[in-house]
Amino acid sequence: MKKSEWSDREIEELLRHMPKIQDHRDPRDIYQNLSLKKRKTFPWVLPSIAAAAALFLLIVLGPKLMDGGPKTQYSFDQSSNKKSVEQNIAMKKKDAAQKDYSISKAENYDRMSEGPLKTAIYEDEIGSGKVITYWVPDDQAQNLIPVSTIVQESQNESWLDLFNEHMSQVNEDAWGLSEYYPINAEFKYDEKNQILEVNVPADHQYGQGAANELMFLNIIKKDIASNSDLKKVKLFTDGKPGIEFGNTGIETELIIQPEKNHAYLLYYPNNNETPYLVPTIESFKTIKDAIAAMKKDDPTNGLRKSMLFELSEKDMTIQDNTLHVTMEKNAKMKNDQITLFSFEALLLTAKEFGLEKVMIKNAPIKQIGPFDLSIENKVPIAPNLRNIE
Repeated sequence: MKKSEWSDREIEELLRHMPKIQDHRDPRDIYQNLSLKKRKTFPWVLPSIAAAAALFLLIVLGPKLMDGGPKTQYSFDQSSNKKSVEQNIAMKKKDAAQKDYSISKAENYDRMSEGPLKTAIYEDEIGSGKVITYWVPDDQAQNLIPVSTIVQESQNESWLDLFNEHMSQVNEDAWGLSEYYPINAEFKYDEKNQILEVNVPADHQYGQGAANELMFLNIIKKDIASNSDLKKVKLFTDGKPGIEFGNTGIETELIIQPEKNHAYLLYYPNNNETPYLVPTIESFKTIKDAIAAMKKDDPTNGLRKSMLFELSEKDMTIQDNTLHVTMEKNAKMKNDQITLFSFEALLLTAKEFGLEKVMIKNAPIKQIGPFDLSIENKVPIAPNLRNIE
């Protein structure tokens, strides 16, 4: 059987019909994925991809190789021509791959070209959507991490409808957190009495162990407090009043009291360079005390300090619901991602004390990411944006 070679035109035609790849991820998700220090590697992946690619080319090129392919006249040695064509094919494949890589890199660069990316949700980002916050255990089941998302609501959908609808889409594993959602319970709203009913099945596991039951109760309280103004929850098991817990006995209701006056620290999951902004368990009497706590690590709970630029403890005032802070003389500040995390932690801490804006005086730079430090900046609506729709 006579061997045949592909012409440049046919190679170009083949490459032209290959599928175009587009990246629709949110820039913050891209940053999070790019910033992983350590990822699990699987030695079988590359050989498997190579084998799949070889099989694909065999299926596509096989028929042409079998029937002799295009008849091409050569005026020079056949072996030299074969080598030349093989080199040409390899070069075109390399060029095509480099082109795809360059396009993808350029698209990602365009998305991140504005500088460091903010991680919380702000008022101007919500549009016609609704913010829903889920509290998720960290990978050590030690801290509860508030993860927020913007979902689109249909007509007449309540916050509870949206909460239930999207609970199964919470992707804890991809976020470096512990699997917990969807919660094995039915949530119903008693509109007449303004009470939320939580009904677990008879074989639920939430009452086994003090840590397990405490986490369940705290997650219910935080989920409801973050997404509604409800004050009371009634608990049921298989439709009957009360949930039995091994440590506290039968609980029939929970009183929801919004938690305030916490400081926000940084939590890094699984060696990820992108931290979560997490409120401390401890609450503080004044925002000065909270900012002082932001300057220290919390090794007991695996949290790191979030105040990474030098603020004067003496010159902190509150005027017209705005926190005014002053940087120390000759203090240094960079327009980079870690400084932006620190600034957002300050904004979220101010929100904990009921404040609406933050103004930094004597800042050595004018801009941190999208924030203009020469003006007052509004506090976020919710921390830790993640897309789940």
